[in-house]
Amino acid sequence: MVAADLQSLPTLVQEALLEITDPEIPVLSIMDMGVVREVTLEDQHVHVKLTPTYSGCPAMDTMAVDIKRALKKRGYDATIKLVLAPAWTTDWITPAGRAALEAYGIAAPLDTQSDKFALIDGKRIVKCTNCGSSNTKMVSQFGSTACKALFQCEDCLEPFDYFKCLK
Repeated sequence: MVAADLQSLPTLVQEALLEITDPEIPVLSIMDMGVVREVTLEDQHVHVKLTPTYSGCPAMDTMAVDIKRALKKRGYDATIKLVLAPAWTTDWITPAGRAALEAYGIAAPLDTQSDKFALIDGKRIVKCTNCGSSNTKMVSQFGSTACKALFQCEDCLEPFDYFKCLK
């Protein structure tokens, strides 16, 4: 299954899906987060398949309600279906989403090997979102949510979240 291609959908449907944000990271649209896997349209009914970032993600209910509300406002009904396979991966975050994370103060996920080096071996490769330095250290395996780790820059001393690589 591939990420949803909005270009083939009516502009109003595209707008609705692009305005919905991840409730835990409001600078990321659900499209940039990569959780929208498929969108189909039958007359005025939109079918949306979502893959949660993890199977117990509480944000999925909120996203589903937000999608239905945004589409209803534009004259469409919606059915939301959760799809668990393939499992969501941080590879599905778009380049625009990664840039939005960084601008918001959350370091974007590294690749799997680098992630292990940073989280397990303590390598200083996660860049500070404030000053750009790699002179950073992990403070806690868990940050503001379970999918993030808390880091601190040893140059500017600012704390920041790092979005863990999930595959």
